[in-house]
Amino acid sequence: MLQLDKLQLNFNSEGLFVLNLVLAFIMFGIALEIDPKQFKNIINKPKSAIVGVISQFVLLPLLTFIFTLLVSDFITVGVALGMIMVASCPGGNISNFISHLAKGNTALSVSLTGISSLGAILLTPFNFSLYGNLYINFAKNHSDLVRPLTIDPMQMFITVFIILGIPLIVGLQFSKYFPKLTKKIIKPIKIFSILAFIGFIIIAFSNNFSHFISHFEWVTIIVFFHNLIAIFLGFYFAKLMKLTPINQRTISIETGIQNSGLALVLIFNPKIFPQELEVGAMAYIAAWWGIWHIIAGLTLANWWRRKLIPE
Repeated sequence: MLQLDKLQLNFNSEGLFVLNLVLAFIMFGIALEIDPKQFKNIINKPKSAIVGVISQFVLLPLLTFIFTLLVSDFITVGVALGMIMVASCPGGNISNFISHLAKGNTALSVSLTGISSLGAILLTPFNFSLYGNLYINFAKNHSDLVRPLTIDPMQMFITVFIILGIPLIVGLQFSKYFPKLTKKIIKPIKIFSILAFIGFIIIAFSNNFSHFISHFEWVTIIVFFHNLIAIFLGFYFAKLMKLTPINQRTISIETGIQNSGLALVLIFNPKIFPQELEVGAMAYIAAWWGIWHIIAGLTLANWWRRKLIPE
């Protein structure tokens, strides 16, 4: 397990550039789906959106931090930081598709993705800095080899804004001024963006196949339970807040599907994490999340779509 921190994944600056473009294009496509009327509905009835944001940006990072402490004897510092990074990111780009497949509230899902993506500009750097440093301080008490976590939150803020904020703003303006064209291109863009992201993951996985196989069991177990915590957290917190069953499904999916692509972009950005830092384990966790949450999300959605939604 200790070898994970020193792992060097085959991922260069060109790959990072392509991933940036893919994520920005996905965010543009999500923005095209957002109807201003949805935001008006959220303003009038904000409870579901507030529950979703709290679940994703308050409870998930907190529970992830607690989980890393509980399993600290079995994971490395890099693995823990990778989990915290994923939990600090907004909802994943396929959550809208999975919510639709699960017969959830697609309008709420799209709105939450937009809100969380904007919120991530501030909350992703904040949560990672907070819980990352808390974990480092905990780990330092157990090992003299652990160094303080030195990252540039401002650079992380700038990166998230460029990848998520700008495409979101451009997409909203595009749909406002070109509504007819938006209706024609929205479905092809949605399909292409999902296929592009999955294709990128497959290529990245194949380029690092030997690394994934050599550490497959431990990382799979960690990611499985971390993802399970996220899914159950979203569902039962929404249930506790007495949201409708259809919105419970949506909050569960939004919390369980994280933007692991953004996590990878941040991890591999040398302006955020200096090259002398060992980020192999962090990248491994984020990369495997990118694969696993698709499998888990589609499995859950297919199960839910066969179940009647209680009145």
